[in-house]
Amino acid sequence: MVKNIAVIRGDGIGPEIVNEAIKVLDKVAELYGHTFNYTDVDMGGCAIDKWGDPLPEAELKKCTESDSVLLGAVGGDKWNDVPGNMRPEKGLLRLRAGMGVYSNNRPAKIWPQLAEASPLKRSIVDKGIDFIIVRELIGGIYFGEHKTEGDTATDVLTYNEAEIERIGRIGFETAQKRGKRLCSVEKSNVLDSSRLWKKVMHKLAEEYPDVELSDMLVDNCAMQIVKNPAQFDVVVTENMFGDILSDEASMITGSIGMIPSSSLGATACGLYEPIHGSAPDIAGKDIANPIGTILSAAMMLRFSFDMPQEADAIENAVWAYLDAGYRTADIMSDGKTLVGCSECGRLIAQKLKKE
Repeated sequence: MVKNIAVIRGDGIGPEIVNEAIKVLDKVAELYGHTFNYTDVDMGGCAIDKWGDPLPEAELKKCTESDSVLLGAVGGDKWNDVPGNMRPEKGLLRLRAGMGVYSNNRPAKIWPQLAEASPLKRSIVDKGIDFIIVRELIGGIYFGEHKTEGDTATDVLTYNEAEIERIGRIGFETAQKRGKRLCSVEKSNVLDSSRLWKKVMHKLAEEYPDVELSDMLVDNCAMQIVKNPAQFDVVVTENMFGDILSDEASMITGSIGMIPSSSLGATACGLYEPIHGSAPDIAGKDIANPIGTILSAAMMLRFSFDMPQEADAIENAVWAYLDAGYRTADIMSDGKTLVGCSECGRLIAQKLKKE
């Protein structure tokens, strides 16, 4: 099978971690007889430096014409002083909108080998951490009107029923494939947009009688993720809440460097990226953890390319790598073997076996 992948290496550690994911994808292609063609795309700070634009239209077109997109990370202190509408992160928002990917799925799963790396008490971790946050990605306050007049700044949060319904369906359908429990997170005691969210979710629930729907206010959810993460199966929420909660969820699993994500819309063409940032302070030092990016590549194979065996092979290789005691600096503990970013990718590729 031939697949065309748009590759956005981006800024900071982005090029390093993407290189390791490609190393693993190339081994998958070799084992299973596939061909993965890669097209480089400039986005973020590097695109500002090269083109004066965080995502030129020609670069966006490369993404929309591909079978899927693999992204490292964008941004950094170097571009803090550029105008707000030209910051590296604007390229990412433009990419999501241009691709029409409205559903961001971020798993929060602790690998048993990394239980000691979680900041939570072992008694909490041992109950299990394995849930998915389904985040609406192209609506809400990030995509509303932003303006500053004198000493007053305004950001507008808007959702309509259709936007809520389509992400709600993703939440219910994801829950159907897992533990059949869906927690809808909002702030309906304060926000009109959240009251609409809650109304639409409960109407949708009538179509999914096999899924148990619960409601939770976002501030309570933030507390419950730390207090008792085992209670969650699938969480569905709006853009900003999902952004914050998914970062919190990633840290209780031991390292933000371990967490992949997928962003999908109405087509199979998706955007796959680790959830962490560009970490410019460690860029070029070969110490970044590429596993989140490698697992994002596995999600691409599973959800966009219909290659479940190949995705399983990558995840099993990561399991074997962790079992062997290898660790990058972010998850290092006593008695383990410290490896760099490049060596991590090489070892995982080496442990790949055809399932």
